[in-house]
Amino acid sequence: MQESNHLNLGTYQALAEFRYQIRRFVHFSEEAARRAGLEPQQHQLMLAVKGVPEGQQPRIAYLAERMQLRHHSTVELVDRLVRKGLIKRTRSDFDRREVHVKLSPRGDRVLAALTRHTRAELRSAAPMLVAALKSVMTGKRLRDDFVRGHRALDGGKEGMRRRKLAERSDGRRKKR
Repeated sequence: MQESNHLNLGTYQALAEFRYQIRRFVHFSEEAARRAGLEPQQHQLMLAVKGVPEGQQPRIAYLAERMQLRHHSTVELVDRLVRKGLIKRTRSDFDRREVHVKLSPRGDRVLAALTRHTRAELRSAAPMLVAALKSVMTGKRLRDDFVRGHRALDGGKEGMRRRKLAERSDGRRKKR
C-alpha cells in the first residue's frame, strides 16, 4: 500500500487526538511519580533499570540512551536516586570503568507500586490510545461517538476511580 502525500483535516485531527491521548497518559504517570516523592525522570530511570533486556547490564551509557539524555545528566539522576536509597551502583567485574546500576529493595517496592498504578491507568486509557493510533495509521476518522463516550468516562465512575487510585499511588491506603 502506497502512502498518499495528501494531508487532509482528518489526518491532523487524528494526529492531534493521538498526541493528546499520549500526553494524558504521560501527565498521569508524571503526577503519580511526584506523589510517590520522585521526579518523573527518576521514575523513568528506575523503570529503565528494571526493564533492561535479559543478558544486558544497566550501564550508564545504556540508561542515557533509554532516557535520551547526555551521559553527565544520567549520572546526576543516578546520584540523586542513590542518595534517596532507591538504586545502587556497582563497578563491572570485567571493566572497572563501567558502572552498573540496580534497584535497591526499597527502590523495587516503590517502582512496583508505581507500576501497578500506572498499569491500571493504561488499561483504562488503552482503548482510546489504540483507536487514535489506528486512526493516524489508516487515515480513517475516529467515530465521534467513540471519542465522546471515552471522554465522558473522565467525569463518570471511571474518572472517579482513577482519581482515587491516583491519591493512593504511594502504596499507602487512604484514610476514610
